[in-house]
Amino acid sequence: MRINTNLAALNAWRALTINHGAMTKSLEKLSSGYRVNRAADDAAGLAVSEKMRAQIRGLNMAVRNAQDGVSLIQTAEGGAQKIQDMLQRMRELAVQAASDTLDDPDRQLLNKEFAQLIEEIERTANSTTFNEKELLNADAASATFDIHVGPGADPDNDVITLQMADLTDTGLKISELTISTKSDATTAISTLDNAIDTVSSTRATFGAYQNRLEGAIETLKIQAENLTAAESRIRDADMALEMATFTKYQILQQASTAMLAQANMSTQSILSLLR
Repeated sequence: MRINTNLAALNAWRALTINHGAMTKSLEKLSSGYRVNRAADDAAGLAVSEKMRAQIRGLNMAVRNAQDGVSLIQTAEGGAQKIQDMLQRMRELAVQAASDTLDDPDRQLLNKEFAQLIEEIERTANSTTFNEKELLNADAASATFDIHVGPGADPDNDVITLQMADLTDTGLKISELTISTKSDATTAISTLDNAIDTVSSTRATFGAYQNRLEGAIETLKIQAENLTAAESRIRDADMALEMATFTKYQILQQASTAMLAQANMSTQSILSLLR
């Protein structure tokens, strides 16, 4: 019997160290809820998981961008609706002024409201803005709004471009209209019909933009949901399985501790031979 080297104790100690390390890792997974907490846990899984996380965060931000795009379109459409309502009122006045039941002094009175409506259309077109960006004037008509609705940088698949319109009095060609005479009123009716058609077409375009953006939002949400589920399968811990693993190593650690104590006790028996 030897006392300088206790192989049984060393083996028990090695087993105890292994079991303690495994139990500690299992406890960490249970505490965090993640199967992969660091690269050493699963290097390939971590790399794939991080790529998926970047995609998921990009998709969630794209949803917010698309929602902002919907808000922009709703703002523009609201301004266009007000302008169309005023055009309809102007047409009513023009039809009234075109009747021979009125004389020119009567038409002059109607023209006062008519002129005020033209000015209000101009003001509405110039004041309809979203985040300080003008939406319904000449500057807006010559510009485009790119809404980034994808997680990447592909301009063909990740961007929806919105085109605004010029609904100012000049853009609608109503700035010089008057209904001071019967002839002017008749001309105004035809011009206003064209202006109303222009605004109707613009509103239809805005509606199509909104429907497209809302469709994109739903698609993005589904993509984010599916990627989140996939990332969870890679990174998240199976809590039931991990609890079973933790219990296993906890028992093994207790057994290793007990066996280490027994191995150390075996050397104590040698002392009895020396007495």
